[in-house]
Amino acid sequence: MKPSATPRRRQGAALKTPRRPPAKAPDNNPPQRGAKSHQARFSSRLRAWGRHHRSMAGDSFYRLVRYPVGNLLTMLAIAIALVLPAALWLTLDSARLLDAELDESATLTMYLELAADDAQARRIEEAVNAEGSVLETQLISADQGMVEFQQALGLDDALAGLDNNPLPISIVVRPESVDPAAMQQLANTLEALSGVDEVRVDLAWVERLRNLAELGRRVALALGALFGLGVLLVVGNTIRLSVESRRREIEVVMLIGATHAFVRRPFLYSGAWYGVGGGLLALGLLGVGNHWLSMPVAALAASYGASFSLPQLDVTGSTILLSCSTLLGWLGAWLAVTRHLSSIRPR
Repeated sequence: MKPSATPRRRQGAALKTPRRPPAKAPDNNPPQRGAKSHQARFSSRLRAWGRHHRSMAGDSFYRLVRYPVGNLLTMLAIAIALVLPAALWLTLDSARLLDAELDESATLTMYLELAADDAQARRIEEAVNAEGSVLETQLISADQGMVEFQQALGLDDALAGLDNNPLPISIVVRPESVDPAAMQQLANTLEALSGVDEVRVDLAWVERLRNLAELGRRVALALGALFGLGVLLVVGNTIRLSVESRRREIEVVMLIGATHAFVRRPFLYSGAWYGVGGGLLALGLLGVGNHWLSMPVAALAASYGASFSLPQLDVTGSTILLSCSTLLGWLGAWLAVTRHLSSIRPR
């Protein structure tokens, strides 16, 4: 009887079975590569974001150049909406310059008693100069006042036959503050001085001019708000048509995972380009209008014996106008695109 081979086979199989290597001890200090990989991903995303911004800015500008006539008309509508409030702003600026000149001419006139002589008038003038709210004074004698009165009325022959000069000695006072309340308080103080008969303060024309300037400022703000809303509507309607013409393209890129910010970006640059173009055209229209009106205005001022020139936008004013137009174009595009993206559902 032959011995069984089963134990040998089992023994051979046991010999051929590979042994597992001993388990390694867990490494408590794994390599720190997470921060570097995250930093690399962030820098690459930032570069991609910048490249996309540059690409969309150039692409939106190229689309505007491809259709110059229609886009130029849109920019011209924006420019007209910006010219009117800017022109009113310049007009108010010239009114403020005129107001400053009138403030310098705002004075009080002190009329002394008829019995006051020159020595008493000088003492009163010294007392007036001692007041802290007085900048300067001018003493006008009775004879000098008569000469000015004759020259103003043209009655040299009629007034030359008077035996006595009926005009008193007067002192013209220039106050430090042209505020009506402060000037009235100063007038009451000066009128209480000994030897002073009357102090006259004529501020009605100053009050009328300031009320008119305040009305002009409010009208300018209202017009600026209305025409700014007009710019938003013009840009928004133009961008809305552009979104509708590219609706299929937007649906495709949204199907592959594009975000609303990615889709919105080229239209925002288009709105900004519309604003920049409208602002530049507005500056050009303001320059042409200033050149066209400068000669008639100078001739009119010269006929009244004065010199006046229309104010122009300086570098700061031009920068503000361009910034406002660009911001309005961008905001109009953002409103239009955001509204239409909410209604687009990729199919």
